[in-house]
Amino acid sequence: MIKSKEDIEQKLDELTASEREQSILSLGKILELIPKEYSALINEAYKYKRIPKEYLLSSILFSISTATGLTFFIEALGYRNYANLYFTIVGSRGDTKSEALKLATDPLKLEDDKSYDKFCSKVREYNPETDDEPIRKQILLQNSTIESVHKTHNENPNSIGVYIDEIYTLIDKMCNSSSRDGVEWRTFLLQGYTNCYVDVGRKTTQSFRIKETYPTLLGGIQNEFITKLFANGNLESGFVDRQLFTPKLTENNKLIRGKISENVLKDYSNAVANILEYKKQSEKQEEPIKKFKITLTKEAEDRLFDYTQELINRKESAGAILKEYNSKMQISIHKLSLIVHMMQISIDMDFTKHLEKETVELAIILNEYYLNNLKIILNENYQSKSKEPSLDDIIKIAIKNKATQKSVVDITKVTKGTVSKHWNRVKSKLETAN
Repeated sequence: MIKSKEDIEQKLDELTASEREQSILSLGKILELIPKEYSALINEAYKYKRIPKEYLLSSILFSISTATGLTFFIEALGYRNYANLYFTIVGSRGDTKSEALKLATDPLKLEDDKSYDKFCSKVREYNPETDDEPIRKQILLQNSTIESVHKTHNENPNSIGVYIDEIYTLIDKMCNSSSRDGVEWRTFLLQGYTNCYVDVGRKTTQSFRIKETYPTLLGGIQNEFITKLFANGNLESGFVDRQLFTPKLTENNKLIRGKISENVLKDYSNAVANILEYKKQSEKQEEPIKKFKITLTKEAEDRLFDYTQELINRKESAGAILKEYNSKMQISIHKLSLIVHMMQISIDMDFTKHLEKETVELAIILNEYYLNNLKIILNENYQSKSKEPSLDDIIKIAIKNKATQKSVVDITKVTKGTVSKHWNRVKSKLETAN
């Protein structure tokens, strides 16, 4: 039986609502299970600053991912994995995306501020005839060319965090096949996800080789630009499959006097600083051990094995886009397990602690949460918009087929005046193009 358009739209709405329900439920479970040093900040920021909980959660995960670097890794199921991940926050203007990014990354910024002051001091004392050129230690990168990113990562090989308030500019570059900067950005992020090497040899700069890369990514994007994110090779190359998307799920419309507790801010900052301090120690020349393997308990490895097999089985029946995303979930589950473990040990600094089954279980909830978020993005921002032509598209087809403005009015139900205005503009563009 062929269903009407209304029936199909209703079914799609029900599916979308169901997925939103699932993501909201998962978000609640995650906030119950992560250490209170992190959940308290998320809950108080939601209460006093009205920052959506999901936005701040992803931003915090980015900060932990960036702070961890190549210092810590796990080996399971025949693979070595690090904790670097890419997060994209999706919303409308005024959704407090920027404040979530800023609040979560503040401990990283403070560390960069200290490093910059030391760098400036060294530059003032630098004697080119007797001293080595000062190197700036840096964690977060903004508004950088790919050449600058390569150089900074070479000087900071442990990790770099690409933090862009509005990621659309970067996406636009990557979608432009004639932009060498954009193509290299995408290649760097694609290969960096699995920590591949980068070998740079240019006429204008000294050649160098980064043996293992560790980029992380955090940025916001507006709903209307999502189709651009899925366009011109970003989907086909696998860039989309590496993203952990965060649509808006929670909203606080109640204004309350007060502010986030100083103790809550301090506890969060200290937790991130603990991870950073261990990373900084491993970067010192005199430190003999540069990397630390986090050991999984047998129960944890068994659970990881069973879940990965489930993902492999699920992939066979998954549709387009989701099939490829399921493949990357087999990698992200390792990365998320390590991030959750780092969050847990950042409180007591017990780096000898094994990664347990409960940690993998929480990582699975996170992995499925981000899969569900992708489904929300596809239903609300990508598939529906990509299937519906704009008024200008319809007019362009009408002109080429010698149809009348009235036929466009009848089809679109748009007013005659609006159609006429768009008609003249589209017709002028077509005549100019010819």
